Amino acid sequence: MNDPLTLTDLESWSRPGVSLAVLGHPIKHSVSPAMHNAALDALARTEPAFADWRYFRFEVHPDDLPRALELLHAKRFRGVNLTVPHKIIAFDRVAAVDQAAQPIGAVNTLLWTERGWCGHNTDGYGLAAAVHETLGRDLAGAHIILLGAGGAARGAAVECLQRRCASLWIANRTAENLAKLLATLAPIAEGIAVRGFAPAEIPADLPAGTLVINATSAGLKPADPLPINLAALPRPAAVFDMIYNPPMTPLLHAAAQLGVPHAHGLTMLVHQGAKALEIWSGISATRTAPTMAAAARAAMSVA
Repeated sequence: MNDPLTLTDLESWSRPGVSLAVLGHPIKHSVSPAMHNAALDALARTEPAFADWRYFRFEVHPDDLPRALELLHAKRFRGVNLTVPHKIIAFDRVAAVDQAAQPIGAVNTLLWTERGWCGHNTDGYGLAAAVHETLGRDLAGAHIILLGAGGAARGAAVECLQRRCASLWIANRTAENLAKLLATLAPIAEGIAVRGFAPAEIPADLPAGTLVINATSAGLKPADPLPINLAALPRPAAVFDMIYNPPMTPLLHAAAQLGVPHAHGLTMLVHQGAKALEIWSGISATRTAPTMAAAARAAMSVA
């Protein structure tokens, strides 16, 4: 895989055609370019207008994000994806934010407009679509245990509430961050019970049959501790881990040992990416997702 582009490359950018990009720090191992360019190549076979569309990746330090967004807009990139750590930083640096993304406080997809970038967040859509596809479950009506209180957890929590989950239990080790998230969610809960707890202190009244969603980074490294002891919970119905590399995290190993249905996050990455391409192109996410999924699996060497 080629090395990522940099801010220097962007400053001298003069490519004709429609350009798209993903920004991150780090970004080297992103499979988003493989996904999007496979989808664009497939579209171009029947719709020549997409023949000059291309998706690139840029390594951008957080300190350089304002300059990068300014340059990308000036160079008329049609759309931008943002990954760690830029989603929250960019929220206050765009000209407008889509109404659905406002409660999240983070944006992962930007659309070029004359007056500046319009921010969207497709992570929640990706989560809901992935949980349905991989586990056959819906967020609506589900009792959910969400692990984490960071940016990824915030997007997941908002999506769960907007889709009217039955209850939302949020587990996080840092009490201050948990309290902040609970305060943010209170105005949009609209009657849904939202409660927090420390992972080491399992509430006695947790319901059985929950959907457990890991939105923490615990599991990215082999030595990472479990974000929660699954065996201490009333038996979950399923476990979904947003992490996709490695595809089998300690949490998913624990689910397998307990015989609990489980899935990793590559399908979520695919569906949030397909939704971003829909925002930029008008092509339905359901149309491009299968091509993106095949490309993502190939890039990750996931069978």
